[in-house]
Amino acid sequence: MAVLNHAISERKIENSLYNKTLPAGEGWIYTLEPGQVLRIVDLEGNQAADTLFYDADQPSDHYSAVNTIQRQGNVYLSTGSVLVSESGKELVKIVADTCGRHDTLGGACSAQSNTVRYSHDTLPMHNCRDTFMLQLAKYDSRFTKRDLAPNVNFFMNVPVTSEGGLTFADGVSAPGYYIEMEAINRTLVLISNCPQLNNPCNAYNPTPIQVLIWDK
Repeated sequence: MAVLNHAISERKIENSLYNKTLPAGEGWIYTLEPGQVLRIVDLEGNQAADTLFYDADQPSDHYSAVNTIQRQGNVYLSTGSVLVSESGKELVKIVADTCGRHDTLGGACSAQSNTVRYSHDTLPMHNCRDTFMLQLAKYDSRFTKRDLAPNVNFFMNVPVTSEGGLTFADGVSAPGYYIEMEAINRTLVLISNCPQLNNPCNAYNPTPIQVLIWDK
């Protein structure tokens, strides 16, 4: 399950229709049309890009970690992985990946998980769950906490132990590593560029990511 699957893209940045740098702690939401390709770049290395996907035509049908893992028979994502929704609808396919492995199990940091994992004084600290909710609320007021689901952590390394537990290990990413996904259907993409200051995986230094989009 831990095999790395690298694949380099031939797409040129100068041909992209969208190019944005997202500082650590900020969120991003965008609707991909079928055939469009999204690239997420880990600009400085070992930064976690917490990401959720929704059927843009039926937003209540969100990404399903369980269905995606079951379909591919692997708890990690890489080139060739197809991310599917709760209904089984195909949302995006990973078409290039220079990191080679991405987490589907670790989830997003929240005020509550920060206090359990680190200490109670982290309660007011910025976290990905709040970023997700802020972006969804600005996008459409009909979204609620019920629309959050277990997310993908691009560039994050969360090995599964022989006992079935999770360990938050040093990253396998590096500066400039990227992942590309092609939209199979109209897909709403939601990103929280993790602001986590308490995890040594990123040397306690959350950093920017870059998002680029190409037309089909």
